[in-house]
This record gives sequence, structure tokens and C-alpha cells, in this order.
Amino acid sequence: MRRYTNFILTAFMIVLAAVAGTAIPVDADKKVVGAPAAELTAYTTLPAETAAVLSEVYERENHVRVNFVPMSSQEILQRIKDDAVSDPTVVRTVDVVLTDSKILEQAAALDLFTPYTSETNDAVRRKFKDEHDRWVGVWYDPIVFCANKDFLRSTVDIPDTWDKLAKSTNMRVGITDFLAADASVNLLSQMIGNFGDAKTFEILSGIHPKVVQYAKFLANPVRQAGMGEVDISVAVESETLRYLNNGYPLKVIYPADGTSWLLTGCAITTSDAKKHQVAAKFSDWLLGDEAQLYLQTNGFYFVPTNPQTLAYKSFAGKNLSLLDRGKTLSPEQQRFFLDRWINVVRLK
Repeated sequence: MRRYTNFILTAFMIVLAAVAGTAIPVDADKKVVGAPAAELTAYTTLPAETAAVLSEVYERENHVRVNFVPMSSQEILQRIKDDAVSDPTVVRTVDVVLTDSKILEQAAALDLFTPYTSETNDAVRRKFKDEHDRWVGVWYDPIVFCANKDFLRSTVDIPDTWDKLAKSTNMRVGITDFLAADASVNLLSQMIGNFGDAKTFEILSGIHPKVVQYAKFLANPVRQAGMGEVDISVAVESETLRYLNNGYPLKVIYPADGTSWLLTGCAITTSDAKKHQVAAKFSDWLLGDEAQLYLQTNGFYFVPTNPQTLAYKSFAGKNLSLLDRGKTLSPEQQRFFLDRWINVVRLK
């Protein structure tokens, strides 16, 4: 079954403006007036430009400064381990963590977070959050098939599953090298976890002869499809929507047999009661329409986990089939299968 995104950002912004009373894009020249009423320190794996958007808007609208500290996933885990103390009177130096759900799961298992519940995060589906409310997913980024519109008009054989993509003929494919990005490694890991290694390598071996180039960056396969250099790309949806909204002739196809996805979540680490309350409000804000509006206005397109938001309701692919995120590989298994992919597919 073929599904396409008709992501109308302008309409979403108009509707949100009517509801919230504002649809002003982030303006780098607009400064926050006066000292903030409170401050939070947040460790994050988000790109600096994404974190800057969230920090600036939240301070301007809520008078709370969020000082993001960018670092890698493993650095975050080690830092919050070091920050955790047995003395409850000692306040931790980090208040919030905004990162990949895999790291949040590891930290939650070590009891490094302070749980919180609210009407907002209670609306998030169970698959997107911790069962004990120690962290909540705020948005995710799925892998999709990004197709050139001219190609779609020239064929009736449009692949809408991984198996069909592998078996399709007379087609040029763009894809990011599995060694180049976390989203690509996650794709390999979740495919093997859900389809099994034999089926996964059958699919990848079928795709390989059609690959024009294994890209080093996630944006390149999308650009190739938009420029007509390939017919279909395997790409992250956030980059696909960014190019689509910049006028590139693209359509999104959601794999009907399931696709991998990276979930970004938020957790609270502070043991200070007042800061915990401030951090909880920030976490709820991340789950709302205002955060999505400003992200999209600045070219960052993620799927919100909160089904009550207008952003979620306007998303054409909100019911896409997601692979079981729990069926992933250990780091050792990932290295084994990456080596295998290189030897039996990439270099074949």
C-alpha cells in the first residue's frame, strides 16, 4: 500500500496561531529582555543549532534559561553517572537530559533519573516512554523511501515495502553508508532484530546493485532524489521533509512492512524540588505544539509523540508501521553484522 506525506506546514502554522495566539518564527535579532526567573542545565545530543532554537524560544516565552551542553551519548551517560550522589542534600549539576532513548533506558536502569507525571506526558503512548515515568519520548525520526516525482510519473512499479525495493528493477537508489551515521546503524540493527539476519541481508543484497553511491551524510540521499540523480532514496524523514518544504520534487513512501526509527526523549535528573518543577514544565513544553512550531519554522521536522498536538494530527504518516524498537542488537552484535555487511554486500 502506497502512502505519501502531504505535510502542509503553512496550514499548521495558521491553525496553531489561531489556537495559541502566536506563530512568530525564531528571530535571531530578537533578544530576551531581563534576567530569567530560573535556569536549567541540560545535557543533549541534539545538534547545536537545534538546541539553540529550543533554548532561545523557551527563554523568551517562559523566562527560563535552558543552558544546553552538547555531548555524545556515552559522555552523557558517564557524566550523569558521575553526577549521581548518595547524599540527597547534594543537588546535581545537571537538571535535564535530552537525548537518544537508548541512553535514557540505560540511565533509567541505573536509577539516575527522578520520575515525573503530568497530564501532558500521560497522553504519550506506552511505546514512546518509560513504564515507570523516568523518561518520556518527545519526538522520533523514521526511515522512509524518498522518491523523485518524475520517477513516480514514469513507473507503475512503485516499491512500498523493503522486499519490493530489493526486487524492483530499472531503478537507481540512494542510501547512507551504514558506517556513517547512527540512523543508518539503527536501521541495520532494527531490521535484523525484526526480520532476522538472513532476510535482512537478502534485502540489502538486492538493493546494493541499484545503489548509485553510499553517502557519508544523511542529507545526501535526499538531495540526490530531489535532483533526479537517483529515483528513490532510503532516508530519514526529517531531511526528506526539509528538502520537500524547500521546493524539491519529492514524495514520501512509508514502508508498509515497517521501518526503523530514532526516538529522542527527555528525563529529569535534578534532586532539587524547585528545579524539578521547572524541569517538568520544560519537558511538557517539548511535548507541545509550540516547540514543534519553532522547530519546523527553522527547518527541523520530527514526528511528535504527543497525539493531542496539532502537529501530530496534521502529520500524514502518523500511523506508519514502526519496527519493534526493543528488538535491536548489542554493540558487539552491531559490529559483527556491520563487518558482515561490508564483506558480503558492500564490497561484493
